[in-house]
Amino acid sequence: MYSPTTDRIHIQEVGMRDGLQSAGKFVETEDKVRLLNDLSKTGLSKIEVTSFVSPKAVPLLADAEAVLSAIDRRPGVAYSALIPNTRGLDRALSVELDEVNVVMSVSEAHNMANLRMTCEDSIAQFHQICANRGTLKVNGTLATAFGCPFTGHVSESMVLDWAKRYMDTGIDSLTLADTVGTATPNQVFDLCGAAIGEFPGVEITLHLHNTRGLGIANALAGVAAGIRRLDASVGGIGGCPYAPGATGNICTEDLVHALIFDGYKCAVDLDRLIAISHDLEAILSDSLPGLVRQAGSKVTTHPMSDDLKCRLGLVT
Repeated sequence: MYSPTTDRIHIQEVGMRDGLQSAGKFVETEDKVRLLNDLSKTGLSKIEVTSFVSPKAVPLLADAEAVLSAIDRRPGVAYSALIPNTRGLDRALSVELDEVNVVMSVSEAHNMANLRMTCEDSIAQFHQICANRGTLKVNGTLATAFGCPFTGHVSESMVLDWAKRYMDTGIDSLTLADTVGTATPNQVFDLCGAAIGEFPGVEITLHLHNTRGLGIANALAGVAAGIRRLDASVGGIGGCPYAPGATGNICTEDLVHALIFDGYKCAVDLDRLIAISHDLEAILSDSLPGLVRQAGSKVTTHPMSDDLKCRLGLVT
């Protein structure tokens, strides 16, 4: 029998950025602020609030500054925003923020589709961002670290090489992203273990998508390899718009449910998360893919109908 680690597993919410950027409808600023304030009270370690990309490219997050100026910040929660380039950094520096998240793909093809630049161009941008970030922390995400929708297999050595170049730009932490949900548990265990061994002391996050139904299994494989930070999206919303076939991120409440009931230390309020997921579903007017919201936690019970009691002979 295995014994779960006694280390805390930190859950980092990305749904308000990664999910809402492709939600299909604009979520009003006041609704975003309410959702973010509620999420801040659940015990999450970090929340990626929004993205400083061009409003023309991502109109659903055009209110980034307005949202960040209105939210209630809670001690112990880090607030982050994605930036694609130095123009995004300028916007990030104009608001109150703890961290910026920069992204590039290990796959040249996906980087061109997603960011309209080569991997070398991305690295050059990151050097500039790190040199001019002021007091902001910088997290670097390596997209398509487990496979590319255009070119297929991505080697472990390629991921580690780009991770080393990322670290050389001056980033503070690293995220390995399964952008299109191609990873399998053994693959996650091997790459996460290799990255932890290659960069001791560096905070490494695992960002997963549930495209092929392996999101929770992959998260547990990452934890077994030594990962202590996991990205997730409330309700399971999201999906890279430049990755054909990609579906939502791993669902926050589903992940927390698995961790808590499997004995891991995960200081997140599951009931609050489920309530927020219901709220989000009502706002989007669309069914969300998360499962725990629909079924309830494993300790949920339902009253037996009188008809069933009679048929079982439990009442006369």
